[in-house]
Amino acid sequence: MSALTIRDVVIGGRDGLDVRIEAGRIVALGRRLAATSDEIDGAGGALIPGLADHHIHLPALAAEASSVRLADLSSAGQLRQRIADAAAAFPPGAWLRATGYHERIAGELALADLDTLAPRHPLRVQHQSGALWMLNSLALAALGEADLPSAMERDRAGRLTGRLFRGDAWLRTRLAPQPLDLAAIGRRLASFGITAVTDASASNDADSAAILAAAHRDGALPQRLTLMSAGRLETPDDRVFTIGPVKVLLDDAALIDLDDFTSRIDRARSWRRAVAVHCVTAAELALTLAAFDAAGASPGDRIEHGGVIPAEAIGRLKALGLAVVTQPAFIAERGDRYLAEVEAAEQPDLYRCASLVGAGVPVALSSDAPYGSPDPWTAIAAASTRRTAAGATLGLGERIDAADALARYLGAALDPGGSPRRVEVGAPADLCLLAGPLREALAAPSSDCVRATLIAGDVVFRAA
Repeated sequence: MSALTIRDVVIGGRDGLDVRIEAGRIVALGRRLAATSDEIDGAGGALIPGLADHHIHLPALAAEASSVRLADLSSAGQLRQRIADAAAAFPPGAWLRATGYHERIAGELALADLDTLAPRHPLRVQHQSGALWMLNSLALAALGEADLPSAMERDRAGRLTGRLFRGDAWLRTRLAPQPLDLAAIGRRLASFGITAVTDASASNDADSAAILAAAHRDGALPQRLTLMSAGRLETPDDRVFTIGPVKVLLDDAALIDLDDFTSRIDRARSWRRAVAVHCVTAAELALTLAAFDAAGASPGDRIEHGGVIPAEAIGRLKALGLAVVTQPAFIAERGDRYLAEVEAAEQPDLYRCASLVGAGVPVALSSDAPYGSPDPWTAIAAASTRRTAAGATLGLGERIDAADALARYLGAALDPGGSPRRVEVGAPADLCLLAGPLREALAAPSSDCVRATLIAGDVVFRAA
């Protein structure tokens, strides 16, 4: 691998610097370094560490590209038209996959509603939360009646309702595999300056890990990979991915008991792994804190989302040493709905940032894509303004400045919310070159500010 020099960049406020990269690492910083055969003119732009998305769902993000997107709809009529338009492009009997549904669009969808939406196509509609699939009768028939999971809901008469909770892993066993364009995802993330991702899917197993590993090996998905899973996961010989925490999924409607929870924590410890817990509601957080009180917390344990964190829970998070990996972009994307639906007294508890930081709780930012935008710069903007799509503000006291928000994308994969990585000699050359000064990028956060992205010294994105 030949040496690469990036000329005339600003690092940590020092301008006019050159950076020499060899064998995937930074080997020299200084002014007027000797010439190399391969050079990039930084043109006075800021050079920062590559960003890390600490909570993303890569296969689901790739699958979204071939899905019918519903999140922008606001009425039952729009829903009917969107599904009808999609169905017209496929022959009868072809599967339709729709994502991003919320009850604000057309209420709770019953089996009959789904049958009306797609009378000639098997249809599955994913709720915006990602926790629920809603299937029409043709979809149920195509999946078959044998060995249905307990997560497949039935009514009091024992009839299937078409609602499947947390059923992604089971669905994969019944549906024909669909090709995923992970290369498109890799390119898109690179255009945002993202050089590392943590796939937070509890459903990760040997098969799904192998798909992601293969995409990384062939360069389609160049970002460094960390994978969570609910069960055991083995590191491949070439260490193409890092094994992250054991994921514990909680749902208010069917919370696991405390003994079950603590046994999952104990099992994770036997695998020498940390624990990451899906906590969106106050009830889920209360159970999680009780479980860590009982089983003990260890470095690397983390709360995912922190959708609702009551003020009285902040001190316990700090005492237990738990990090919070949250998504302030949901304030921009869903904030108007939160303002309409969440009681005013509870609104300050939504997707906290500043109060956690002030209490010394490690906080990292992430996307939860495809359930939120994968663009970290939108999250940085949301964290610093707390502004909704309609221009209202939500939880103004939880604002952090844009520089702090950016820093919370710079922690190491296994230490989210920890010390930000730095551009320094000896560090991996995972870098994001901005088109101008850092202060300009932070004044109006946008992925348009990213001029180039490097991973292990290789340029994986360069703006036109």
